[in-house]
Amino acid sequence: MKKSIVICAGLCVALAFTSCKSNESMYKKAYEKAKANEAAVVVEESPVVETPVVTPMVETPVTKTTVVANTDNVSVRTEDLSVISGAALKNYSVVVGSFGLKANAEGLASKLANAGYNARIAYNSARNMYRVVASSYDSKADAVNSRDQLRSQYPDAWLLFQK
Repeated sequence: MKKSIVICAGLCVALAFTSCKSNESMYKKAYEKAKANEAAVVVEESPVVETPVVTPMVETPVTKTTVVANTDNVSVRTEDLSVISGAALKNYSVVVGSFGLKANAEGLASKLANAGYNARIAYNSARNMYRVVASSYDSKADAVNSRDQLRSQYPDAWLLFQK
């Protein structure tokens, strides 16, 4: 019984391998047919060369556009402050530093004073922070211009509106 099973299994394996054998002549026929179709397509398509029509370029002068800054969209923080040192604050102030220690605020204020700014130190009791104000203005536009100039040295400079 075992002999017949082994013989049947061997016969099935042999039959399976011989039936899946590829025929080289079939591939050759398909290749020749594809080449014939390709040659026929190339003969049918003759290239037509058209000359493109190009419109000549006309140079126009460049108009100068001036950009006007819109200070209405600039963000302003509102806080209730009391001035510790320096002159009184106006409506809009440019803050260049905020410190939890008064000594640090005084150090930055003296550095600004040496650079020619009318530096002030203001205290925000709600946040327990000392704000170093480099300049203070009545108009928002002047404060924005000053802040933009100070941002070259103090990139975190921001605007404050005194309550």
